[in-house]
Amino acid sequence: MTILLAATPIGNDGDASARLREAIESADVIAAEDTRRFRGLAARLGLTVSGRIVSFYEHNEAERIGGLIDAARTGTVLVVSDAGMPTVSDPGYRLICAAIESGVELSVLPGPSAVLTALALSGLATDRFCFEGFVPRKQGERLAALQALAREERTMIFFESPRRLGQTLADMAEVFGPERLGAVCRELTKTHEDVRRGALGELASTYAGEVLGEIVIVVAGYVSDGGGDVNEADVREVCELADLGVRLKDAAGHVAARTGARRNALYQAALDYRN
Repeated sequence: MTILLAATPIGNDGDASARLREAIESADVIAAEDTRRFRGLAARLGLTVSGRIVSFYEHNEAERIGGLIDAARTGTVLVVSDAGMPTVSDPGYRLICAAIESGVELSVLPGPSAVLTALALSGLATDRFCFEGFVPRKQGERLAALQALAREERTMIFFESPRRLGQTLADMAEVFGPERLGAVCRELTKTHEDVRRGALGELASTYAGEVLGEIVIVVAGYVSDGGGDVNEADVREVCELADLGVRLKDAAGHVAARTGARRNALYQAALDYRN
């Protein structure tokens, strides 16, 4: 008897795992962020749902917890969000806390993650990163939140609405600097998947107009102007990336973010090396 947190596809139904398919058909209760979207997913996967389906979203999460805990004492409760992993900017955290306090068994069916997919595609450092969720909607609060992250050394990952993407990128360029590298990942795993990489100032200009789709923003971590010295190995890596078609400035930024070298010094050294 358990509560199963299950990751659902973030765009491509083909990413549904065999374990997810089995759980959908066998669970006694399915707690879904949006019951209509869940039924649609099950139908597209050709699955027969025998369990009871209940809604479980931000505004009814607290009142549903007791019933789901009781259901998990005698059967299996499957928890799904609209896409990706429950509890990650989605409902589920309160239920997990209550289950732990109640001694109810918990398990996870791992699967697609917009956070890790965007990080892998960004071309930015992956050895240390942090997930910041959605930035505040109001500009003043958003600028304050970004300012608190101005010296964050880890690669940062954000969710954002397409309606606010351009302004958020402009605010990031203002706070982090227009030359800080970033990536905008749109419609991940879907037919029109699009990933744009470059300096935040350039990205802000690119996305100044209307944008559609699900958005993840990845931003390089802070590197001190007094960072590590430029060495020959770093310069060679920059040049090798440039030979593969990466812009020299972007290549220098990528290596600088990973090694702590000064980006401008690395860029100039690579120019000298190539010349």
